[in-house]
Amino acid sequence: MNEWNQDDLSLFMEKGGTGALYFFTPLCGTCQLAGKMLQVVEKIVELEMGKMNLNFYPALAEKFEIESVPCLLLIKNGQVKERIYAFHSVPYLLDKIKGELMKKADA
Repeated sequence: MNEWNQDDLSLFMEKGGTGALYFFTPLCGTCQLAGKMLQVVEKIVELEMGKMNLNFYPALAEKFEIESVPCLLLIKNGQVKERIYAFHSVPYLLDKIKGELMKKADA
């Protein structure tokens, strides 16, 4: 998973990107475990994924209404669809991502 900066995020949102953005802090043990789960998820699904250290982007916590870390934003067409704080397991994350980001548009 690539580390994104403010420019990467802005470009992703402006182009109406669909993917997942993981917010973490380096000293958070739960964040480290969640990051490992996301590395597995990234190998299974073809989806643009990025991560950002929230310590460097405090304004984004307010902008995206992030309550705590770890936080995974599921973004579809440049819009935040869901915030995940409890990562549970790899199958749980796969279900969430496939259900929210990879389903076909409603006909």
